[in-house]
Amino acid sequence: MERKTRMIPYTANEERYEKMEYRRCGESGLKLSAVSLGFWHNFGTYDCYETNRAVMRRAFDLGVTVFDLANNYGPPAGSAEETFGRLMREDFSPYRDEMVITTKAGYTMWPGPYGDFGSRKYLLASLDQSLRRMGLDYVDIFYHHRMDPDTPLEESMGALAQAVKSGKALYAGISNYSPEAAKRAAALLREMGVRCLICQSRYSMLDRQIETDGLFDAAKRAGMGLTAFSPLAQGLLTGKYNDGIPRGSRASGKSPFLTKDRITPDVIEKVRKIGALAKRRGQTTAQLALAWILRQETMASVLIGASSVAQLEENVGAVNRLTFRDEELAEIEKILK
Repeated sequence: MERKTRMIPYTANEERYEKMEYRRCGESGLKLSAVSLGFWHNFGTYDCYETNRAVMRRAFDLGVTVFDLANNYGPPAGSAEETFGRLMREDFSPYRDEMVITTKAGYTMWPGPYGDFGSRKYLLASLDQSLRRMGLDYVDIFYHHRMDPDTPLEESMGALAQAVKSGKALYAGISNYSPEAAKRAAALLREMGVRCLICQSRYSMLDRQIETDGLFDAAKRAGMGLTAFSPLAQGLLTGKYNDGIPRGSRASGKSPFLTKDRITPDVIEKVRKIGALAKRRGQTTAQLALAWILRQETMASVLIGASSVAQLEENVGAVNRLTFRDEELAEIEKILK
């Protein structure tokens, strides 16, 4: 039996748009909050709903307007969207037109040959399921979550185009795409009369592949915005692992995405030096790491997770100082080498 939560009815802070930065996404007319709140972790069935509610309320009060979901977020899969749907019903339905709500499909969701990857049948069925879980008529951005090696890209992009033309999504996006596939996807969607709004990719100080593999250039040429997920390298760039692996942390075995072998002495030394620079700038290590990403015009937003209001507030505080002196950037490059 679901436990009822008693809280004071929510009214958004009237000053919520005064301190957040909003960035135009690629060549579109849509602006995104520089910081987006992701529901990948912390918003599933096994997490505390009261904390989820407090985090989302505070995020919106701080000017965060982008809320990033996917069909498989939880755990279990689907439960993050269900949590989001409850939050919408209880608090945020009056503010729907002030929010950019995104979801994705591309990973395994149900058994059999039609519940995974990138077929038209899977993508459109998944979008319908996501809308039901969230209690929405449409999402603002619908992403293909990963490339499908077996489905023609024309079919996957055709499904995204159909989602937009049917009104179930306002924009189409791609995630975890290679530069070449991103260029092709954008071109195909353009031929279908739909813009590829955005490309979501992993990017941080400790994972800079998209700087060298051509994705930055591909996005700019296609008129797409970029948004970075895992901008804090699964918590490494918060400094929380500088003195060992805390009990209950992701690296303690809680998550397969950050394993102990990644926390090397070399990495920790880099994080400590970055932290020292951050302190001189009046920032935390996490704030500097986020600001370093957002200094680039192509980046429309950084995607953060938050397990507490305090963590959320710290990360959103990155927007208070996004500029770097040339000597600071040179020092960062020296550290990261």
